[in-house]
Amino acid sequence: MSRLLPQVAAAVFVCAVLAAIFYVTNSLATITYDSSAAATATSSQQVSVIPQTLDKVSYNKRMIAMANNPLPKPAATSTQLAASSSTAILTSATTSVGISHKLWPVPTVYPRFGALLPFNRIVAYYGNFYSTKMGVLGEYPTEQMLPMLMNEVAKWQAADPATPVIPAIDYIAVTAQGSPGQDGMYRLRMPADQIQKAIDLANRVHGVVFLDIQVGLSDLQAELPPLEQYLKLPNVHLAIDPEFSMKTGAKPGSVIGTFGSVDINYAAQFLARIVDQNNMPPKILVVHRFTTRMVTGYENIKPSPEVQVVMDMDGWGTRARKLATYHDVIYEEPVQFTGFKLFYKNDLLPPSTGMLTPEQVLKLTPRPVYIQYQ
Repeated sequence: MSRLLPQVAAAVFVCAVLAAIFYVTNSLATITYDSSAAATATSSQQVSVIPQTLDKVSYNKRMIAMANNPLPKPAATSTQLAASSSTAILTSATTSVGISHKLWPVPTVYPRFGALLPFNRIVAYYGNFYSTKMGVLGEYPTEQMLPMLMNEVAKWQAADPATPVIPAIDYIAVTAQGSPGQDGMYRLRMPADQIQKAIDLANRVHGVVFLDIQVGLSDLQAELPPLEQYLKLPNVHLAIDPEFSMKTGAKPGSVIGTFGSVDINYAAQFLARIVDQNNMPPKILVVHRFTTRMVTGYENIKPSPEVQVVMDMDGWGTRARKLATYHDVIYEEPVQFTGFKLFYKNDLLPPSTGMLTPEQVLKLTPRPVYIQYQ
């Protein structure tokens, strides 16, 4: 649960071949859900395509499209797409006008086969089932919330028909607390039945799950191992929230917390081990951020063939303020992929005149591949 952007300084590269393409209808009246929580997708809803090798040229094309850089001058020669054995390299035959000087896309290692990004866009609903104030997951009854999610999925699919959209449940599995609790860690771990509920909901819409972590005065080394049994599932991924990582010992919510590259790399390595040991497609690691100090050492964050890293602009405010924050803390400090968060209520608080639309968000450089609604 992110708060106001009080100190915003103002506002990808790795993937593989589509593991699953999700087709969403444009009308809520035609959306249906399987009664079984563990239902598998029908051929009309999902096409599983998991090759054993990555089409690197196709991957590079997707990355360049995602970067959304201004078009080169007409005199410039076309961009070359070079696919090395391990690193995605984007070069240009014209050194004066090319993309080599651009921040995006970020050169990094190619992913394992079956990676979701950048071949898909993920649209997630966020929250905790115990709280009506932490996001839509707890605010609305399931049978109202799921059609709302699928309606947003349909909007994003219409806004960018070339990129399949995957629905997601982003569930806060460890929540920061205002009281210390028995162990003094100012965090609460959710019970197994609540985590399973999130997984079951994602299965109903043939989507993916993000387990979101707010460590409080604890740390990722203590909070990730209890979730490993869930992260071993192929459609369960991870999100971590520096806002509530209180390294100074301050009470969560009293100041904005922080993660360094060491913390983020630990989470990435934790996921990479799971991927390797279980011969799985890559996991996605989402890192929420809306100030510069929430993440330190961004240049040392290490995506890998096993883990795709998304830096998510996680703040609310007016359209102009959100766009400025995205530029300052996401665009200017590139890691790999980007995300953008939209708030149904807080983005409408005065002096705001409305939420950003999918079409407006898609004009960003780079285009976010992860969209979250709270």
